[in-house]
Amino acid sequence: MPLIVKENSVPESIVISSATQTDDRPGVLKIFLTFLVLGATAFGGPVAHFGYFRTEFVDRRRWIDERGFADLVSLCQFLPGPASSQTGIAIGMIQRGWAGGFAAWLGFTTPAAIIMIGLGFGLSFAQTAAGQGVIHGLKLAAVAVVANALWGMARSACGSPLKASFAAAACVAILFAGSAWFQVAVIALAAIAGSLLIRDEPAKIEVPDTRTGGRMIGAALFVVFLLLLFGLPLLVKASASGNLEAFASFYRVGSLVFGGGHVVLPLLEAELVPTGWMSTDAFLAGYGAAQAIPGPMFALTGYLGNVINPGGGYLGGWTGGLIAIVAVFLPSFLLLGAALPYWDSLRSRGRIRCALSGVNAAVVGLLLAVLYSPVWTSTVEDTSDFATVVIAAVLLAMWRLPSWLVVMLAAIAGFFGV
Repeated sequence: MPLIVKENSVPESIVISSATQTDDRPGVLKIFLTFLVLGATAFGGPVAHFGYFRTEFVDRRRWIDERGFADLVSLCQFLPGPASSQTGIAIGMIQRGWAGGFAAWLGFTTPAAIIMIGLGFGLSFAQTAAGQGVIHGLKLAAVAVVANALWGMARSACGSPLKASFAAAACVAILFAGSAWFQVAVIALAAIAGSLLIRDEPAKIEVPDTRTGGRMIGAALFVVFLLLLFGLPLLVKASASGNLEAFASFYRVGSLVFGGGHVVLPLLEAELVPTGWMSTDAFLAGYGAAQAIPGPMFALTGYLGNVINPGGGYLGGWTGGLIAIVAVFLPSFLLLGAALPYWDSLRSRGRIRCALSGVNAAVVGLLLAVLYSPVWTSTVEDTSDFATVVIAAVLLAMWRLPSWLVVMLAAIAGFFGV
């Protein structure tokens, strides 16, 4: 008897195979290596980092969609700590939970941490003419990366006259009052105005499984965050340990600074110089070197942890640098672990989505303001600089070259004085 196969039928083996879902998310090692490359090439500060992340994870690897990326950026703008590093940690968490978040942070932070803890080598080269040329080329590449990212984000977040107006208003406000606290206020106002004025079409939001635990764990992590913030100073008084005192100081900075990037520098100076832990000259030397490194500005704490002397048997050196880096980033892990379980469900609600649309548009305006000052005003000095930015932007946007390659080409051009 001949075998009769009905039209459009599928063999049972194929049905079983297709029903078995495969996990196509990247492994922990791949997350680490991807962020390691970014940590070694992502120059230009937190605003540029958003550009590198968007190019790498939205356009090239598609680990997250445009809307999800914009939502993560909005969340991390609200949280204290380094917004760009937190965005990277969150992307890692979405892929592989806590292990993925730690791999993303470790990869992105390691190059800068090594440079800043071993600061003497970085300073000696940066002070040469060739070093200055390389740094200038890297900064020009960062201008192109930021501009390219802004264009992509603006097409997604500012698709209507009202949303474009949100971005313009935020940009103007930040240009004339650029403090970190004012940035938070602008974003909060955009959320309120968005919930009242914007009427987005309902959209089904795919909520990713971040594997960081449920809401109970999130609440517990927030309690741990508060206990450390208020409890560490009490432990310091009871123990008189220099290591614990340094850890508490850097943890406090990571918990209280909004805006990240350069905003952390005044807080660090107030924590370390008036106390006599280090001199003003030593602090400014580290500050100058931090302008030239890739990766997070918060890695400056590696240098500070190396050279400070709070007494009480403080270890200093490489150990002190690692103590400082872990302490300043620990609040970010606790706050993200506390927020993500709630965030993933909240952002799918209609009114919250409208508020987020306002925030996303305002973030575009905020990044546009920072693109102008200080990124553009401190970098593009003459016609040749502008030409370099244009070439880098075309390589990124039209030829789709990876951002790390464009950065390396700009560094080589700067080295040879092109």
